Amino acid sequence: MIRASSLVGVNVLVTGCAGFIGARTCAALLERGVRVHGLDSVSDYYDPALKRARLRGLEVGHDFGFHQGDIGDQGSLAAVLDSARPTHVIHLAAQAGAGASITNPARTVQANLVGFANILEECRQRDIQHLVFASSSSVYGLDRGIPFSEHVGGDHPITPYGATKRANELMAHSYAHLFNLPCTGLRFFTVYGPWGRPDMVLSKWTAAILRGEPIRVFNQGRSTRDFTYIDDVAEAILRVLEKPARPNSAFDPQAPDPACSSAPFRVYNVACGRSVPIMRCLQALESCLGRKAVLQMEPIQAGDVPDTTADVTDLERDFGYRPSTPIETGIQRFVDWYRAYHQVS
Repeated sequence: MIRASSLVGVNVLVTGCAGFIGARTCAALLERGVRVHGLDSVSDYYDPALKRARLRGLEVGHDFGFHQGDIGDQGSLAAVLDSARPTHVIHLAAQAGAGASITNPARTVQANLVGFANILEECRQRDIQHLVFASSSSVYGLDRGIPFSEHVGGDHPITPYGATKRANELMAHSYAHLFNLPCTGLRFFTVYGPWGRPDMVLSKWTAAILRGEPIRVFNQGRSTRDFTYIDDVAEAILRVLEKPARPNSAFDPQAPDPACSSAPFRVYNVACGRSVPIMRCLQALESCLGRKAVLQMEPIQAGDVPDTTADVTDLERDFGYRPSTPIETGIQRFVDWYRAYHQVS
């Protein structure tokens, strides 16, 4: 059921619209009758055919305008904003993947730092009513204070990807403070579901199981994750978009809260707020596929953390929403999509 929304009549630009989260967010906006412009470079980080398939789903029967371009090119970005004339911006374009940032940090820096700086600069020169941008649970890095809270920590990321996401939050705060640009950062936790990237664990495991190949299970299978289903993430984004960040009148500069400010700035965790053992996820996948996995147990890999659980108190309090899709339900929907998209039985 589509929830009533206060976004009807607004004009939203979604960067990274051909991506996993971006495409589902665009679809959720379009379902609510929102005018949507999408920007994406359709890069070759993974199969562009998957990105184009997502775009085709958005372009059929919807008021959707697609612009191909790179956020790292400020002139091109400015031209898109001049053409689209958005009132709101959802910034999801990024070089994704903690592992990819270790092997190619320069690419991550270019997309996630230079690109985001361009977004901020172009937004502040226009009457953008709210900038919502993707952050990540990767900012928590060395933190072990489970559940992770927006009000504590986040300053010890252990991958270039996590570091760029934390830097994005700090840059956004400076623009909120200097230019009164309402900015809200969303720290996503292990997003999964249909149309997921091929480098994500569910896609890799599914492909390996169907081929009868071993799957690599890191940390000897002892890790846990706060899995968040893609539809729940899109719903959270839209609810946040409806309520621009506002200054916190109770902000104390003598004891600053990382999650808010005297500027129109906020940070929220987006997750279910509970941990799922990685082996439970694997068992659910085996059940949906009707096949057993061949396991290759390995030590924890560089850049990984053993456990993640989010404190989602603020998201639930401020927006009346908490992601809740059970992992077994989400995995079944993913497997159904995977079989259909890849035409496998």
